[in-house]
Amino acid sequence: MRRRASLTVCAVVALAATTAFAQLLPSAAPEQVGFSADRLDRIGRILRSEIEKRKLPGAVALVARKGRVAYFESFGLRDPATGAPMRNDTIFRVYSMTKPFVSVAAMMLLEDGRAVLTDPVSKFLPPLAKLQVSVQKIDPVSGKVTYALVPAEREMTIQDLLRHTSGLAYGELTANAPVKEAYAKAGLAPSDGLPFDIRRLTPAEEVERLATVPLAHQPGTVWEYSLSTDVLGRVVEAISGMTLGQFLQERLFSPLKMSDSGFFVPKDKLARLAQPSPADPATGNPIRLIDVTAAPNNDSGGAGGVSTAADYLRFAQMLLNGGRLDGVRVLSRSTVALMTADHLGKLDAVLTPGELLLGTPGYTFGLGFAIRREAGLAGAPGSPGEYMWGGFAGTYFWIDPKEELIGILMTQAPGALRVYHRKLFKQLVYQAIVD
Repeated sequence: MRRRASLTVCAVVALAATTAFAQLLPSAAPEQVGFSADRLDRIGRILRSEIEKRKLPGAVALVARKGRVAYFESFGLRDPATGAPMRNDTIFRVYSMTKPFVSVAAMMLLEDGRAVLTDPVSKFLPPLAKLQVSVQKIDPVSGKVTYALVPAEREMTIQDLLRHTSGLAYGELTANAPVKEAYAKAGLAPSDGLPFDIRRLTPAEEVERLATVPLAHQPGTVWEYSLSTDVLGRVVEAISGMTLGQFLQERLFSPLKMSDSGFFVPKDKLARLAQPSPADPATGNPIRLIDVTAAPNNDSGGAGGVSTAADYLRFAQMLLNGGRLDGVRVLSRSTVALMTADHLGKLDAVLTPGELLLGTPGYTFGLGFAIRREAGLAGAPGSPGEYMWGGFAGTYFWIDPKEELIGILMTQAPGALRVYHRKLFKQLVYQAIVD
């Protein structure tokens, strides 16, 4: 066991020349931070098996505890078309794992005194004032479902954007028929068999089109996963006077030395960009991911980001440390505590955060993350107060303050299997804890 632990540390240290993380944060033998090296090795065995079964093209798995990296390995292929192997410094489209970046950006502006959580969004984006809501009505006799447009009882706020209670929706996901139709008509939903990509619109076009569609719910009443964080990105731009990418680069990525994070991949880094398998192994449908080889028309705060496992670990470690990393303070400890508290309470949810992310109940939502409510209920290991999110193409992270633990799984494998792989990876990490 001692020799295997030494090999794990050597593998991490050997990456120092190619990863910003290894240069700036320490590594540790698994036993030094309460893991069994033998048990951690199960992660690699299982992921290799999934890759051999062609359920994944490749993956990068990273586990840190007590501020040190205990496991950082890559498996399979970075690009199935060329046969290029996966490496620890591979760049991934993180899709909705962009949302935590933007949520932190918004909270930084609140800390600057530029806004408060209860500010109406229309204060910064005037077209989003006086919206209407599509309200469902069910005939008590016939059971027939109809919809009526009514004025919003209050305006959506910055807090609503952060916790997905704005009344906005994703056009392809919402069950509200008039809203779904309005999103499609406004060009805010998939069409012609192609996935919807809001980055094709300019920031102004995005806001103007959203102003023409009704809300799916009265603001502040229902949790529905939505374009809220994309709109939050527009709020960040309106307050800061910068593009979202510029703000994140100046205030988050550069200070934290996240050298490979942004909204597109420069030409000199394209050889490190992960690619998916040509088809979904579960359905056989072709896989189409967003093009991140050139700057987009707008920086999609909801799904447009790229990053590496090492970069995302620096972001996660900053949060676990209470807003600070390597002497750089990004947020106050009290702001991190606010973001990772329950902001839903007893509000309704179309599909709860845990069911959406992991296929299990047991999670509420804070300001940018799903939050575990209690030790039980959820069909996955973890601790009360842990927080997390994932991305459309299979990426996933969580932060467990009680265990001082961060887990990150990076892959480019969208589809239903991504939910299974998140739970599988999480389960393998927790079973390795032996202290």
